[in-house]
Amino acid sequence: MTNITSPLKPIGRAPVSRDMGFAVGIAIILGILFLPIPPILTDIGLAISVALSVVILMVALWIEKPLHFSSFPTVLLIATMLRLALNIATTRLILSHGHEGTHAAGSMIEGFAYLVMSGDFVIGLIIFVILVTVNFIVITKGASRIAEVGARFTLDAIPGKQMAIDADLAAGTIDDKEAQLRRRELEEESAFFGAMDGASKFVRGDAIAGLIITSVNVFGGIVIGATRHDMPLSEAADVYVKLSVGDGLVTQIPALIVSLAAGLLVSKGGTQGATNAAVIGQISAQPRALTLAGFLLLVIAVVPGLPFLPFALLSALLLGVGIAIPRKEAARRAAMEVVRQQEEEQAKLAGRDSVKDTLRTAEIELVLGKQLAVSMLSSHSDLAHRVSRMRRKFAEQYGFVVPEVRLSDNIAIDPKSYQIRIHGTVVASHALRIGDLLVLADGDSPPDVPVDETREPAYGMKAWWVAGNYQAELKRQSVSGIDNMSVMLTHLSETVRNNLPQLLSYKDMRALLDRLDPEYKRLVDDICPSNISFSGLQGILKRLLSERVSVRNLGLILEAIAEIVPHVRRAEQIVEHVRLRMSQQICGDISEGGVLKVLRLGPRWDLVFHQSLKRDGAGDVVEFDVDPQLVEQFATAVSAAVRERLTLGKRFALLVTPDARPYVRMLVERMFPTLPVLSHAEIAKGVEVETLGSLS
Repeated sequence: MTNITSPLKPIGRAPVSRDMGFAVGIAIILGILFLPIPPILTDIGLAISVALSVVILMVALWIEKPLHFSSFPTVLLIATMLRLALNIATTRLILSHGHEGTHAAGSMIEGFAYLVMSGDFVIGLIIFVILVTVNFIVITKGASRIAEVGARFTLDAIPGKQMAIDADLAAGTIDDKEAQLRRRELEEESAFFGAMDGASKFVRGDAIAGLIITSVNVFGGIVIGATRHDMPLSEAADVYVKLSVGDGLVTQIPALIVSLAAGLLVSKGGTQGATNAAVIGQISAQPRALTLAGFLLLVIAVVPGLPFLPFALLSALLLGVGIAIPRKEAARRAAMEVVRQQEEEQAKLAGRDSVKDTLRTAEIELVLGKQLAVSMLSSHSDLAHRVSRMRRKFAEQYGFVVPEVRLSDNIAIDPKSYQIRIHGTVVASHALRIGDLLVLADGDSPPDVPVDETREPAYGMKAWWVAGNYQAELKRQSVSGIDNMSVMLTHLSETVRNNLPQLLSYKDMRALLDRLDPEYKRLVDDICPSNISFSGLQGILKRLLSERVSVRNLGLILEAIAEIVPHVRRAEQIVEHVRLRMSQQICGDISEGGVLKVLRLGPRWDLVFHQSLKRDGAGDVVEFDVDPQLVEQFATAVSAAVRERLTLGKRFALLVTPDARPYVRMLVERMFPTLPVLSHAEIAKGVEVETLGSLS
């Protein structure tokens, strides 16, 4: 990774001294355009120009992507202005003091002149023209074209990229912060390529200006030397051409380097990683191409008339690389596989003792005591199979898949007991008698065998423990005994049924919506989130499940919500409307043999609840205000009447008025959580109703 600061990260305000230094530097560049400077300062400025161009090239090579050097157009403008200012300063020195010799414009120009020209100004002039041609026609023109096309395509792609960001945000795959970062990156990208399109014109203008300035220096210097300083024409031509060409070289070489950096930057495109690593990595990724190229060079080396040694060396190099890369890649993959296996083993070992791992609680967990776990070890597969069947039954009955049940043992609890945990909290527990059978009470008299009285854990019914060796005697008396596993799984099933609202997670709710038909998905889009939020929709489903109303008919539920939600915001009112629309399903699930058995509330309690409901001006219930003594009397009456009819083993519902239904349910559910509470309006058409009595 590069150390260059990404443009997407907020950068603090630069210190005042840095701001002042930058401003002073720009002012000095402008001052050089107009003020004469001595040769020693010219040498320093030219050295800074060369160093700056080299730094720009290295940065362009190692950045990960173009946006990491988004300040390049600004840097390019400053570097161009610095070269032009120095070019003007050296022109002033050449024309003013050129008659003094080749050292008149400073050591940098003299050194470049002798280094490149080898004492012959014709050679230097030819090299200068070649450098200008390469810079202007090849590098600069190509970089300008790439920048122009890149800017055009980037601007054309902005609407599509913006829509993609909005779609990801709407789908929930990214959050608002990530969307803002992507939009900012999109703005930076469009601004960068647009600026690069314009900045490439600086490079072309710099090349043209360098050629013109050098020509002016040559002809102007010869004229000044011959007319003002009485120099012979040949001597004037020799001195001023050397100085002019040396000046042109010392400015064109940095210009060529910066042009190369610009070309590398804009041609990088979508390639990720540093340029050198990307190019070398992509070429070395094709060892067969290198091997074939090596064989072709070997053939060229043995062709008569061609030099053998250069082609042979290159052939040996390519063949060696082409053979070594696959071996190195195989060794790297083997090493990575070993490292991966070690990391997996370390992760497993760390996961056992990880504090974070202890925070991951199972949604449903069945914890067995040590002796109970050992006794069921032989039937573990049967236990897992029956749990799986239970989950499938819940899915068919209630319309969503309950979480998996984690089976574990714990030495901290009673060895013969088990615990049922929901989200890590113990909600039910019971102790079993290993090897004994549980016989449910069918009357007051126990079976004619030794028994111990107890309570069945799932429903609280009276029962007896009978030793397992009396199983044959129980069959002779036509009494069925329940084994430990069935007792435990029945208790687990009833506990899960009582905690269905806690088990319907937001993820489960979104999974149910994703499985809907396209028409219902459009209905969800119409009401969510404009009329009701997704969490509000989850709350509606949880309220239905809390009364054991199945959400398997999710389409009907959504239609009912869509009818009422534009006019009503309270969740209680929405739920009551949904229940009205689902009356056929609710009555069908409660009734037995096509007959719905009900226990009526009675006129006295109807009046009590009617008077306890406080309404606003629109007639909507806003408060439930009832005397606590009446609540106690109601609880006593309900408890006596319901327990009397529960002993008959028949399924029935409590029938109340529509307005009072949610409040009656609120009072009854703590005593009888499984007792359905229906309103008169929820009795579906065609349902046969059998009244078992009333609370008077």
